[in-house]
Amino acid sequence: MSMMNDAGGDGLATEINMTPLIDVMLVLLIIFIVTLPAINQAVKVTLPKATAQPTETASKDIDISIQADGTVLWNRVPANLDELRARVVAAAAAAVPPAVNVYADEKVPYGSVARVLAGVQSGGLTKINFVTEPVKDTQ
Repeated sequence: MSMMNDAGGDGLATEINMTPLIDVMLVLLIIFIVTLPAINQAVKVTLPKATAQPTETASKDIDISIQADGTVLWNRVPANLDELRARVVAAAAAAVPPAVNVYADEKVPYGSVARVLAGVQSGGLTKINFVTEPVKDTQ
């Protein structure tokens, strides 16, 4: 852009219009902010192993065990997924719904554990505890 000099002379003074530059910088900033989480999710990580704090169990808590061969046990009694769902619905109807303690063998595929957890949660029991063995110190 050009404009007349304040002194009234015929000299032309030019000034830089910063608005388009700022617009481009803001667009680039927004693009980087949006794409950064997608880039971070693509990184493969090995999850750490840790021990959890022990929780107190009540006598009315439900123990669900998943054995290495995929057998599901409700309080040490074998049950298929349909029986499990029916028992979960009955337990969830109690005035104070019990907690569920899940004992899953480490060789059980994650899909089997996920199906059991989905059945428990869809039946109305939401307090789920995963029971693990404590990590032994090797020092």
